[in-house]
Amino acid sequence: MSLDSTVRHLYIHVPFCPSICPYCDFHVLTRQPGAVEKYLERLDLQARELAQNYQIQLDTVYLGGGTPSFLRDAELEQLITSVRTHLGWGRVENTLEVNPGTVSASRAAHWKNLGLDRASVGVQSLDNATLKFLGRQHDAKAARDAVTTLLETGFRVSGDLITAVKGQPLERDIRELVGLGVEHVSAYTLTIEEGTPFARAGVEVLEQDELRGFEVTAQLLSELGFERYEVSNYAKGLEARSKHNLAYWNNHFYLGLGPGAAGHYPALNSSADVLTERYTQPHLYSWLEGQKPEHECISSEEFVTDALFMGLRLTGGVNLKDLSARAGLDVLERFGSVIAAQLKGGLLLLEGTQLRTTEGGRWVLNRVISEFLEG
Repeated sequence: MSLDSTVRHLYIHVPFCPSICPYCDFHVLTRQPGAVEKYLERLDLQARELAQNYQIQLDTVYLGGGTPSFLRDAELEQLITSVRTHLGWGRVENTLEVNPGTVSASRAAHWKNLGLDRASVGVQSLDNATLKFLGRQHDAKAARDAVTTLLETGFRVSGDLITAVKGQPLERDIRELVGLGVEHVSAYTLTIEEGTPFARAGVEVLEQDELRGFEVTAQLLSELGFERYEVSNYAKGLEARSKHNLAYWNNHFYLGLGPGAAGHYPALNSSADVLTERYTQPHLYSWLEGQKPEHECISSEEFVTDALFMGLRLTGGVNLKDLSARAGLDVLERFGSVIAAQLKGGLLLLEGTQLRTTEGGRWVLNRVISEFLEG
């Protein structure tokens, strides 16, 4: 096995939101006059540039943000037309991140007609008090209605939940969301990031609430027929897994289109010291002016640590034989002492050539990964 230089995945960042949540530290902003028009023009130009530089055959497209569903119908159509013209379209899965407040039956039908087939809905909670605390603009009824409408339109639907919120009725949230008919659940611990309104207000997440959210979510979703396949992601069967996100976790190539978007690319000028490349686009106004992205050359060893960092998030873990072949580096030889120490500490399991975390290792995953970075 060696690296396949064909890029099969595309992430598109849409930075516009109706409002900014107090816990959010993503590159997002509210809509400004003329900004969307300029964004769409620049996006078309960047898509054309990517098409000229790489061999592209897309399996998945993911429109994230921000709130991509906040774009007006004609704007989203213009965006997708640019992508189709220059880069093609996903043959397997095409996802739109959706804010519940932007959904109607006619809009959902329009999105489906544009070629989108999967919706990732920012439910966050189905409890009004929790939603108010999180600064969400929708209420529980709007979230339920959005999920139902998307399912009735023929979308595969994933629901996002935030856990470890004080006073949140988490079990009820999970049961209600699953009861609506979603096939996938992403459950993320509330994280207080520096510089956000929550951080400035002194909001804290207690470790016991974080651990309880982690355990309750895993246990209850398992009882409800969902399989945990990644630290924070659960699917009702193999086909319900996010094909696009699996590309990240398996360290495959993907294009990053739009301001703030990151991408992992085949090296245009490969050498003994450069196996792959990463590019991160600047924020909106610098991006609109054509400022070049940050560029990082990835060596074989860095490729391995990146693959372990992402792949050990998967419950199935990483196949070390395959990874060694892709990286051109013997992983067991290079990191044998680190792996041995983690096995002894009960944080990792090695079954044949498959390396994965234990349940305890999953809880301290950042610590597990740091050992590889230091080793």
